[in-house]
Amino acid sequence: MHTKTSRRALLTATLAAAAAGGCGGPENGSPAPADRTTTAGSGGPSAAPSRPTTEPGRDHERDRRRIDGLIGRMTLDQKIGQLFVTRVYGHSATRPDPADIAANRKEIGVDNAAELIAKYHVGGVMYVGWAHNIRDPHQVAALSNGIQRAALASSVPVPVLLSTDQEYGTVARVGAPATLFPGAMALGAGGSAADARTAARTAGAELAALGIRQDYAPIADVNVDPANPVIGVRSFGADPKAVARLVAAQVEGYQGAGVAATAKHFPGHGDTSVDSHVGLPRITHSRKEWERLDAPPFRAAIAAGIDSIMTAHLLFPALDPADDPATLSRPIVTGVLREELGYDGVVVTDSLGMAGVRKKYGDDRVPVLALKAGVDQLLSPPSLSLAIEGVRKAVRAGEISEDRLDRSLRRILELKARRGLLDDPYTSDRAVNRTVGTREHRATADRIADRTTTLITNHGGLLPLSPRRHRDLLVVGVDAAAPSGTGGPPTSVLARALSGLGFRAQALTTGTGGSPGPSPERVEAAVAAARGRDAVVVTTYDIVSGSAQRTLVARLVATGVPVVHLALRDPYDIARLTGRGTAPGASLAAYCWTDVELRAAARVIAGRTAPRGTLPVAVRHADDPSRVRYPIGHGLTY
Repeated sequence: MHTKTSRRALLTATLAAAAAGGCGGPENGSPAPADRTTTAGSGGPSAAPSRPTTEPGRDHERDRRRIDGLIGRMTLDQKIGQLFVTRVYGHSATRPDPADIAANRKEIGVDNAAELIAKYHVGGVMYVGWAHNIRDPHQVAALSNGIQRAALASSVPVPVLLSTDQEYGTVARVGAPATLFPGAMALGAGGSAADARTAARTAGAELAALGIRQDYAPIADVNVDPANPVIGVRSFGADPKAVARLVAAQVEGYQGAGVAATAKHFPGHGDTSVDSHVGLPRITHSRKEWERLDAPPFRAAIAAGIDSIMTAHLLFPALDPADDPATLSRPIVTGVLREELGYDGVVVTDSLGMAGVRKKYGDDRVPVLALKAGVDQLLSPPSLSLAIEGVRKAVRAGEISEDRLDRSLRRILELKARRGLLDDPYTSDRAVNRTVGTREHRATADRIADRTTTLITNHGGLLPLSPRRHRDLLVVGVDAAAPSGTGGPPTSVLARALSGLGFRAQALTTGTGGSPGPSPERVEAAVAAARGRDAVVVTTYDIVSGSAQRTLVARLVATGVPVVHLALRDPYDIARLTGRGTAPGASLAAYCWTDVELRAAARVIAGRTAPRGTLPVAVRHADDPSRVRYPIGHGLTY
């Protein structure tokens, strides 16, 4: 590995040479001719004003000159490639495992990440676990450096913007030994902008040490619909003002650590019962409702200087009556986001492989329509070669001007400059060792989590449990699969944590799914194991009407043993446990089932910390959703 000083000097010299035209000729000959006349939907001329930035210490005129030089040297293919962010299989940029080489050949037509950069000139690479990009921190850092070396070996050396989905909570691509923080709704329950900012700043420092400089977080969606299948606890809550405050805090945190934050999913995905991964949702809000419910967090993100905003694959007739998802809607992306809200940063699509954006148009046309709508980055197309060819044909036919490409390219390069990639895109083993998963960072995560667990009910003062009165515990219930590298299974984590706090706790799983729930045989086994215990802690996960999880809780309550209920994900589970004979002695919400939240819940159950979280969403009556049983802000303590 080069030293940091020599890397920076080498990179500065390389970029300066590129700007001066000293890097050799174009990779693929002269650029293909293109109609430079601005056409309808092209997004205007290339001389777009640079986005204002408050990044301290940057020489913005120097950045502008470097960016002008890079754009001036690029071929059409290089420009097009820079707009795409894609995945690539493998833990190494040059030597992935044979199975990953085979997957790359099949899906992308290359062997590895280095060949991906050389062939397609992509401007971004997204890390995901299923593509085997993430094994351990030092491996991720080496992968990042390998990708950057490949990018800087190009005739026009442009560092790659490496990204991932690291929301924490239910969506965490980078797991232990990196530090895991509470997810958005847990932070919403804590209600502290300072905690949200600290979590994002600390998480951002760890991501940057891995070479990841764009995070697809925070979620700016307001979770209006409790039945939302795709957002839920990924949202900070249901109060637009509270969500806006926490979104702004996390933008400041991530970007203060040198990582581009990404507010998603514009214009708002919080009030839908359809998952855009598998269908095309429709938001029925009026324009006035959108202004009141959906817009505030995005306005706050923009005011905080957000680097990028992700679009949603959904219909929003009040903003655009056309039958096209927001990602492909010029009235929404350009009209509302850019012109009305005044946003001139990078707009990135949600994954172009999702069903919500593929229902009407072919995979070659979707990226073209997204660019015409006003998007800059095209994320994860199903076929990279097909998508790039679609854009190339559109430019050569005059449907999109090359100036339009330059406008998006400039925004992307400005983002890379703001985050320091044009100065030094590399990381080091030393940065990993001193930053990722440190004892201080883990202690910070635990302190934040201690302020999030919400006590919803506590009949007769059952909680806190005492090792003297409730020494023998059974921890039973759903063991939902944890996000990669975040620990689990939940019942075992809880049992270990409670045992460490002085109890004798045994774990017993009833299965891994939420609905329809445990089998009758597992229910009987749980009831038999509960008898004679001093107390039972039962976990639930997304109880729906008719779920056998409700039967499990009722049967445990019927034993006469004190029952403590912990909702692992949505706090709405308690609404289905309030009937006679089914109500537990106490009920808590953890908002996620990763280790950091479960350890915090154990400390609350044991009385080592007082419950301080309050509901960031309203819990409505299960049999009458028009009535609120536990309002936003409800939370007991002791």
